[in-house]
Amino acid sequence: GTTVIKGVSRLAHKESNRGLTLQDEFAKMGVKIDLDKDIMKIYGDRKVEGATVHSRHDHRIAMACAVAALKANGNTVIEEADAINKSYPEFYEHLSLLGAVINNKILQP
Repeated sequence: GTTVIKGVSRLAHKESNRGLTLQDEFAKMGVKIDLDKDIMKIYGDRKVEGATVHSRHDHRIAMACAVAALKANGNTVIEEADAINKSYPEFYEHLSLLGAVINNKILQP
């Protein structure tokens, strides 16, 4: 299905322009995101593919890509994956405890 998130215009002025960054990085994984002013639409009717993505030094982008990678066909590499240390240094450890396979920040389904 399609997820609609409202109030996203404020994402433009964070560590990165989070809306555009998610759109760009998720596109590498085959996920379509539309942005229209204050609304983000994420289309969940596509297969998620493993890819090399970049956090753009943004902790929330790194975590979003990691969660998307859990659904991916194939491995996902997150460049600058350590950006998560800003807010949640144990994120990858906790993800592993939930069953994610992580090897040097390469997430395997």
